[in-house]
Amino acid sequence: MSIRVGRPQSEISGEAEYGEARPAQKAKSDASPKVKFGRIDAGLAEVEAAASQSCEYIFSKQDPSGFWCGELEADPMLEADYIFAHTLLGTGDESRLERALTEILRYQNANGGWSIYPGGPSNISLSVKCYFAAKLMGMKPEHTVLAKAREWILANGGVVECNTFTKIYLCFMGQYEYDAVPAIPPEIVLFPNWFYFNIYEISSWSRAILVPLSIAYAKKPFKKIPPEQGIDELFVGGRANANLHLRWDKKQLIGWRNFFLLCDRVTHWFERVHIRPLRKMAIRKAEKWMLERLEMSDGLGAIYPAMLNAIIALRCLGHSLDDPQVIRAMDEFEKLGLDEPNGTPDYPVPTFRMQPCMSPVWDTAQAVYALGEAGISRNDPRLLKAADWMLSKEVRHKGDWAVKNRKAQPGGWYFEFNNEFYPDVDDTGQVLLALNKVDNPRERYQYDVSQRAIDWIFSMQCKNGGWASFDKDNTKMIFEQIPFADHNAMLDPPTVDITGRILETLATYGYTRKDKRIERAIKFIYDEQESDGSWFGRWGVNYIYGTFLVLRGLEGIGVWNHEPQIQQAAEWIRMVQNADGGWGETCGSYDDPLTRGVGPSTPSQTAWAILGLLSAGDTRSDSVAKGIKWLLAHQQPDGSWDESTGHGSSRQALYTGTGFPRVFYLAYHLYRDYFPLLALTNYKRAIEREAA
Repeated sequence: MSIRVGRPQSEISGEAEYGEARPAQKAKSDASPKVKFGRIDAGLAEVEAAASQSCEYIFSKQDPSGFWCGELEADPMLEADYIFAHTLLGTGDESRLERALTEILRYQNANGGWSIYPGGPSNISLSVKCYFAAKLMGMKPEHTVLAKAREWILANGGVVECNTFTKIYLCFMGQYEYDAVPAIPPEIVLFPNWFYFNIYEISSWSRAILVPLSIAYAKKPFKKIPPEQGIDELFVGGRANANLHLRWDKKQLIGWRNFFLLCDRVTHWFERVHIRPLRKMAIRKAEKWMLERLEMSDGLGAIYPAMLNAIIALRCLGHSLDDPQVIRAMDEFEKLGLDEPNGTPDYPVPTFRMQPCMSPVWDTAQAVYALGEAGISRNDPRLLKAADWMLSKEVRHKGDWAVKNRKAQPGGWYFEFNNEFYPDVDDTGQVLLALNKVDNPRERYQYDVSQRAIDWIFSMQCKNGGWASFDKDNTKMIFEQIPFADHNAMLDPPTVDITGRILETLATYGYTRKDKRIERAIKFIYDEQESDGSWFGRWGVNYIYGTFLVLRGLEGIGVWNHEPQIQQAAEWIRMVQNADGGWGETCGSYDDPLTRGVGPSTPSQTAWAILGLLSAGDTRSDSVAKGIKWLLAHQQPDGSWDESTGHGSSRQALYTGTGFPRVFYLAYHLYRDYFPLLALTNYKRAIEREAA
């Protein structure tokens, strides 16, 4: 795959690599103002009409309570784990499990495996999980689906190539050996907070996943399943002959990987000879830690893997299925499901799918901000209702973040409906941007809440000047070498995308470059710029996302847009524009940075690119005009945009959100709507400002 260079073609073909383009909307009047861009004419009335339709569509998706919450889509791992969990626990609705299997099978690749994002290569851990789920549901190994999957899995190393979490789950049903998986001893919760390695030196999501998993690892549950449901056939050369243990690094014998592997083998040896003097104390503390964080939360961490592990841990600890804690944990877990017993218009077959979590605070903040930018009245009752809903979600208790930030008072917002222990900087910044678009009758109250949030944001600034998501200075890179850290998200370091958003937020609330904290953040951003001018995007795909947020932040805080760093970034955006006028980038750019900015055009990424160019002072290039034309041409009659690929049973949303780079990606179903609205209205305002 090559990167396109030079200026894109001037004419737009109207073709798209997914969905269908529709004719651009006609201007309301022949006398509507037009702005000429080289060989391209763009009517502002056309843009205004599209934005108006978009506003109507977005409002139609608002919940009566005031919030927005779009579907959050991920790969079939969620459905595979759902089948696994209910098989392990002896629970679940059989018909729903069948529908979950249908959802898994519809996304199998032609080569037999499954991908973690649409169009991506098959992934070994995901493919093994999907194969195992199918067998648990009664599929025979000679079935065409499983025969193709087995061939691909064996050709790519078999079960031993899976990640740690997959292997431990397999241990629960006797399909792998506990002695061969990386040890996750619960004793890690006993390490004091001043110790170099303790659970607060790893990312918040890893903490929430690993603590309950360490309980399960210590208890070593085992559910015997019929031999015909096993997956011995997925071991190259047979399970008896397979080397199940992690391999030593032979290239660097003296290094951190081998050191941690040695520690792992020593831990396993102590367990075999029953030298575990602190095990009971550790399990009690891990249980207490977990139960505390189940309060004021929609399940542990309010994220799928932590919630699932918590249920398993509770059962391992002896809690019965009718125990209130288990019932509540199971209920929250099931709420993540989207059941379609009658199918969908695109796929009229009964299916069931799981979401990794819910995103109401995030979606509401983004929607309110986009609508406010579009000119919706600051007194609109729908925005006021949304603002009050967001204010009701303010964090008022100290959570895990306070361990390394002890003096700060609580403030800010989380991502989900309820997740009091885990507010994050990114959501907090976006909520503040949204609240600034509303004239709330409770003006003083909103001011106080906003000020608490700003104080909390500043308290979370990292030593290098940037901001991370959930924790402060979570940057000990050595921990990425720990054997069970192969989910590629052990740490939560500061990122430029969050830092850019925070600069935009602080500027909105009157902060300037006179504040030394702002200058430190700008320096961090400059230090992180890539050689081609782009910036890496941690929480969105990928360099287009990172670059757009940085440029928005720098513009907001008053950095001159003729600075070389900014103009280089703008030129990079123009360079990677697609011939059809849009922009796109696949999740593959996390694996191969040479493919940054390369992919089929999508509404969200096209909007990001336009917003980035506008922030860099580019309002009159062909690139911007063609991007606007692309958005206008691809808007649906109801005012929405389509961001999916494939047809019928293979139709799937394109993923432009990031969970864990190279491991887990997301499709935010509302990204395709509120970001294009933001781009159209920012473009219109920029042109009108220049014409004034």
